[in-house]
Amino acid sequence: MLGRLLLTLSPLLGLFGTILFDFNSTHVLNPRWPPHARFHNGQTMSMNACLALATLYYTHRRTPTAAAARDSLFTAAVFGSLYWVTALSAILYPGSLALDPEYGEGFPQAPVFVGFGAACWVGWWVETRGWGGGGGRRRRGGRGSDGRGCGAKGGG
Repeated sequence: MLGRLLLTLSPLLGLFGTILFDFNSTHVLNPRWPPHARFHNGQTMSMNACLALATLYYTHRRTPTAAAARDSLFTAAVFGSLYWVTALSAILYPGSLALDPEYGEGFPQAPVFVGFGAACWVGWWVETRGWGGGGGRRRRGGRGSDGRGCGAKGGG
C-alpha cells in the first residue's frame, strides 16, 4: 500500500508542480524567452504528463499474476523516475542554468528532482520487496495461469 502510494504521489505532485512552476512568468509566460524556448518547455511539460499517466497506469492496472504485478510496478518506477533523471541531467548541457539570472543562482530544484525520482524506486522496493509491501501481489481481478487465480491451492 505504501509503495503504491509513493508511486502515485510522485507523478501527481510532479505533474501539478510542473504546471505550477513552468506555466508562469518565469517560464512559458516569460517575455524574455524566445518562442523556441517556450516550445521546448511545452514539450517537457507534455512529456511529464505522458510519463505521469504511464506511471499511474502501471501502478494501478490489474494483472493476472504476481509476476505480472511485479513487472508492472517495475515499469511504473522506470516511467516515474525518467522525468526526474532528465531534469537532473539538463544542467550538464553546455550553457544551461537551472535558473534564469534574474531569479538567482544555483540548482534549488535538485533536491526535489532527486526526492521525486527516489520516491518511485522506494515505492517499487516497498511494494515488491520490503516492509510488508505485498511482494508484488496481483491487483484485484485477473487469474493465474491455472485459471483459478494467484495463490490458488493445488488439489482437485
